[in-house]
Amino acid sequence: MALASRVIPCLDVAAGRVVKGVNFANLRDMGDPVELAAAYFAQGADELTFLDVTATVDARATTYDVVRRTAEEVFIPLTVGGGVRTADDVARLLAVGADKVGVNSAAIARPALVDEIADRFGAQVLVLSLDVMRAPGAHSGFVVTTHGGRTQTELDALDWAREAIDRGAGELLVNSIDADGTKDGFDLELVGLMREVSSVPVIASGGAGSVSDFAPAIHAGADAVLAASVFHSGELTVGAVKSALAADGIEVRR
Repeated sequence: MALASRVIPCLDVAAGRVVKGVNFANLRDMGDPVELAAAYFAQGADELTFLDVTATVDARATTYDVVRRTAEEVFIPLTVGGGVRTADDVARLLAVGADKVGVNSAAIARPALVDEIADRFGAQVLVLSLDVMRAPGAHSGFVVTTHGGRTQTELDALDWAREAIDRGAGELLVNSIDADGTKDGFDLELVGLMREVSSVPVIASGGAGSVSDFAPAIHAGADAVLAASVFHSGELTVGAVKSALAADGIEVRR
């Protein structure tokens, strides 16, 4: 029996509030993270992802509090990312209620961080977050970026995904910066390429605009689909997305 495809709302958190922009810019306030998380839990979300988009020392302390309060209200897996630089950071997030932790910039700067987290906590805890940008010069056509999409690297996205999986990453969160917030649909080429190289689950992120956008991402190879602004604004509900996936013959958790 095939595993059910997951629907995951994403909450980008800055200074204790949910924010959202387009192409990672022009952030605007979207509400209280605990209230939104509780609403998505009630709608049937399979998991929640929190990304601390500022990740300064003060914001990190705020995020610990947000995660703790959310874990007290919501009983589905929580993935938390942003500003994770050491295995001790992971330990602190798990202690306040995170189930999985996402790493991005710090792992690119020091790939051994992936090994350290996987060795200490297990691959099931470690989500490699990839903020991916199209780059014609890269052999796959895609490179990864750091610092919330603000810094483009020369690291090929597929090469980095393969290396991180070899080092112990248990899941890939693949966010298309080019599609992020545009509501033009997921980058299906990117999803398909990641599926080809990945032996672990792939989460597609970036670009969802309507219920019809989600099934193509699953068919392209995603194990889960993630969205933010369309949920926060009330344009879509988790239930509506699951109904559309089911109507397309895709197994979902009811």
